[in-house]
Amino acid sequence: MAQGRIADRVAIVTGGASGIGKATVELFAREGARVVVADLPNSDGEAIAKSAGGMFVPTDVRDPKAIERLVQTACDKLGGLDIMFNNAGIGIVAPLLETPEDLYFNTLRIDLDGVYWGLKFAGRVMVQQKRGAIVNTASVAGIRGSQGLSAYNAAKHGVVGITRTAALEFAPAGVRVNCICPGIVDTPLVANAFGKTEKIRETLHRAHPLGRMAKPEEIARCVLFLASDDASFVTGHALVVDGGLCAGAGGGGN
Repeated sequence: MAQGRIADRVAIVTGGASGIGKATVELFAREGARVVVADLPNSDGEAIAKSAGGMFVPTDVRDPKAIERLVQTACDKLGGLDIMFNNAGIGIVAPLLETPEDLYFNTLRIDLDGVYWGLKFAGRVMVQQKRGAIVNTASVAGIRGSQGLSAYNAAKHGVVGITRTAALEFAPAGVRVNCICPGIVDTPLVANAFGKTEKIRETLHRAHPLGRMAKPEEIARCVLFLASDDASFVTGHALVVDGGLCAGAGGGGN
C-alpha cells in the first residue's frame, strides 16, 4: 500500500505538463496518489505522467465535453476521483484598450471556463460519492488589479467567486472546494507573459517583499495541503501564497 498524505487517492491535475501543474503532479505522486495528468496533446504530459507512475489524458479545458471525458476516464480506469486540481491557464500581457477580442475570450475560456467545467464534472462525482477535495488555481490577480492583465484579472476574480459558490453548494456532501492565489511564480507561463531577459526576471523578483519569485514546488506544497486531510475543515478559502506581494507597499526585495 502506498504511503503519504494522499496515499491511494485518485487525483486529476489539469495543466499538468509544466509549471505549477508539473510540480504538483510530482508531489502528489510522491505522497502516494494515483495521478491523472491532463494537458494538450502536444504537451509533455505523456512523459510526465509516465515518470510519476500515472496516466496521461490529452485534454483541452476549453471544451466541456473533454473535461467530462477526463473525469469519466479517471473514474473508469482508477475507480473514482478524490482530488481535482483545476490548474490549466494562460496569461498574456495587454492593456485593456488594446486587448483583442480573441485574446480576451480565449483567456476566459481557459482560465475561468476550464475551472467551471472542472468543478461541474468533478463535483458531480464527488457529491454523489460524498467525499473529495477540489483546488482551483486563481492568483493574486484574482484579489487585486494588475495593469496590463485585464482579461487575466477578470478570469481569476471569477475563479475566486465560483470557488466560494461551489464550496457552499458542495459542503452538505462533505466535498471541500478551495483555490490557491499565487504571486509571480518562476514558470514558463510567466516567462512567456512578461519576457525572458535577466532584467525582467530581476524586476519580477523585486516585486515581492521576500525578494524573489516563488518556485513551482512552493505552490504545489500549498495545493497538497488544501487537497489533503490536513485541511479537513478548510473550504471556500482563497489561499494567498505571494511572498508578501499583497501585504502592502515596500518590503525586503532589493
